[in-house]
Amino acid sequence: MRPAPGEVLHFSEDPGIQVFRPHVSASAGPLEALVWAVDAERAPDYWFPRQCPRAMVWLRPSSSRADRQRLIGDGGGHRVHAIEYGWLSRLLETRLYAYRLPAAPFRPFGNDRHALVAREAVEPLGAPVEVGNLLALHREAGIQLRLYDNLWPFWDAAVGSSLGHSAIRMRNARPRPGPTRRAGPPHAPTRIG
Repeated sequence: MRPAPGEVLHFSEDPGIQVFRPHVSASAGPLEALVWAVDAERAPDYWFPRQCPRAMVWLRPSSSRADRQRLIGDGGGHRVHAIEYGWLSRLLETRLYAYRLPAAPFRPFGNDRHALVAREAVEPLGAPVEVGNLLALHREAGIQLRLYDNLWPFWDAAVGSSLGHSAIRMRNARPRPGPTRRAGPPHAPTRIG
């Protein structure tokens, strides 16, 4: 589920939004009211229940072979999304909808060229489309989806790597493991999809 040329997407569990009005986002921190959307490259970041914490890594031209091996592995693909076991049932049960919005009113937000914002109300280009099975969507896109007991070791390894990385809703993740736990990504993630 990605936008067509001239479009951006907004994902929601609410299928009844008629107009997207600017609002202040508690998670993004700006004091300005904005409408948020994403481009095709970062649309997969939102193939999750809204409140689901997730950490993501992907290859970039400058990514080292060692980081690729350590965080993506030989399982194929160029991208890994990770969630905690406790969110799997929500991932499988959530009905997610994609709203197609005209790209013209949107501009990049800050240094992130993929988070897009509009400062005016935006009407969808049509009815929302149900995204469908989120697990299948990851598989069809060639994105490894991994399950961990705790996301923080994976995220800490991602931040210290040469891979592209992003995390969303980490405030909803389990607490960081104590100092007696080993650092770095867990040895045996469960890969699904």
